[in-house]
Amino acid sequence: MGCWYGNTFVYDVKHFLLDSDPAYYVLKEDTSPCIFGSIEKQRWSYACAKQLIERLIYAEGAENGLEFTIVRPFNWIGPRMDFIPGIDGPSEGVPRVLACFSNVSSRFQQTNNLLRRQPLKLVDGGQSQRTFVYIKDAIEAVLLMIENPARANGQIFNVGNPHNEVTVRQLAEMMTEVYSKVSAEPVLEEPTIDVSSKEFYGEGYDDSDKRIPDMTIINRQLGWNPKTSLWDLLESTLTYQHRTYAEAIRQAVSKPVASS
Repeated sequence: MGCWYGNTFVYDVKHFLLDSDPAYYVLKEDTSPCIFGSIEKQRWSYACAKQLIERLIYAEGAENGLEFTIVRPFNWIGPRMDFIPGIDGPSEGVPRVLACFSNVSSRFQQTNNLLRRQPLKLVDGGQSQRTFVYIKDAIEAVLLMIENPARANGQIFNVGNPHNEVTVRQLAEMMTEVYSKVSAEPVLEEPTIDVSSKEFYGEGYDDSDKRIPDMTIINRQLGWNPKTSLWDLLESTLTYQHRTYAEAIRQAVSKPVASS
């Protein structure tokens, strides 16, 4: 089962044998199936709201001539893309996956992360698969939309990199290797640990196992294709994060904890 979650399509693969029908996880702008997950998984309310906004925008275009372009980002990552909890953002809350791995904050405490040299938490084993696109490539796509309004108006564009597909576990392993290179520090003997989604996110969590953006329309309309490999974008991003945050985190860790 599935639906657009945020700006990307998601589905509950527990209800599909997707290995026999890959069309369910290659996500086109206008023809991908859309079935919502369980009501008790309240995370889907965000998906419902996002899809409703897209439908309203499209209807305004069809009925009242609204000029629009809808962008569906598929995991844009790069330098300055997210906060580091407790350093340049709030101590509470969970950032997106890359900053989360770089310096994870659960709802209750600072936990495992690269910059603190602690294992990375893999929710439910980190088996879900994702694609990642470098922010510079994504910005290039958005600029092409702005510069070519006749080709972008009324279109829905996936902006992602289907060639940079990995499981979350593979992403964590790559990040530990890349960070060891940019920081000149050895990789931890146990770089990852498994946690349940309930433990990490709380009740009501649900997620998709796999989603791949189809790039047909953006390539046809704007001639855009992503260029940056996953290794290169991780090296650029983690170099920036190490230079920006490593010393601040060392100082934060060294401060004595006030007794209650």
